[in-house]
Amino acid sequence: MLRIQFSMLMIALLAGATLSGCSKPQPAATGTPVAPAATHPAAHSDVFRFRIGTLDAFALKDGDIDVANDGKTFGIGQPSDQVAALLAAAGQPTDVLHLSIQPLLVRSGARILLFDTGAAGATFARAGRLPASLRAAGVQPSQVTDIFLSHRHPDHVGGLLTPEGALAFPNATIHLSIPEWEALKVKADVATLVSAITPKVATFQPNAAILPGLVTAVAVDGHTPGHSAYEIASGNERLLYMGDAAHHYVISVQRPDWTVQYDQDAPLAQASRRALLQRAADENLHVYAVHFPFPGLGHIKVQGDSFVWVPDR
Repeated sequence: MLRIQFSMLMIALLAGATLSGCSKPQPAATGTPVAPAATHPAAHSDVFRFRIGTLDAFALKDGDIDVANDGKTFGIGQPSDQVAALLAAAGQPTDVLHLSIQPLLVRSGARILLFDTGAAGATFARAGRLPASLRAAGVQPSQVTDIFLSHRHPDHVGGLLTPEGALAFPNATIHLSIPEWEALKVKADVATLVSAITPKVATFQPNAAILPGLVTAVAVDGHTPGHSAYEIASGNERLLYMGDAAHHYVISVQRPDWTVQYDQDAPLAQASRRALLQRAADENLHVYAVHFPFPGLGHIKVQGDSFVWVPDR
């Protein structure tokens, strides 16, 4: 993801249980029971309410990132006119790429699940709206029982700590893959974050069933050492939370083989991206894309030898 120094206000990231194999998630916190929201969060511009089977789910807007279309981030090595033409054909500006930031909230009985935590404190984003979005969805930070991190980049872990350096979600277990945690521990610039969240982290093996029957990790290699998408299930319905397998709804989907500066191992990430998009299309999976236009819900469809994003709305 974004290779930008973490803000010192939120310098810290994942920590974890160091059991060999897959460490067991900690029990759900026994905080204040979550009552149904008294208001209608779907009416809030930063909250979109939907269902995953019997589960109540919410897209929560945290902010936005604007990336110059200068050949240094997306479509590296591609002729600039080809990149511009692809954007123009989708009705997008050709000088900048707009990325949304929208963590996902899911209610499952006594568990309140949050997938990624936004970019609070990151200088490259206009972000920090997650706490307000969460409240609009009828949830207080202390009620979140489980956080699932796709990876360690600051627009996904920025909301883990308050500006004062305290845990923003004090009762939540923080789930992340073992490879991601191992890579994180050697980064000196996130030592404060690692120290803060270590008691709350539960690591898992890639592709593990973290909460059996509810949340399964999907390894999507190349972006970071242990990047994970997540499949959320309820009965026969599934939602694929893509993490950073794809950043932009046009470039990443229609040209999955183009190089992205954010990917640590670009060739591997490109192969993984194409494979995940193919699976989503083949299985007609309902997809949640954290950086696509809000609320990031839709499907991937095959288009020629590539793909196209079809939003729900």
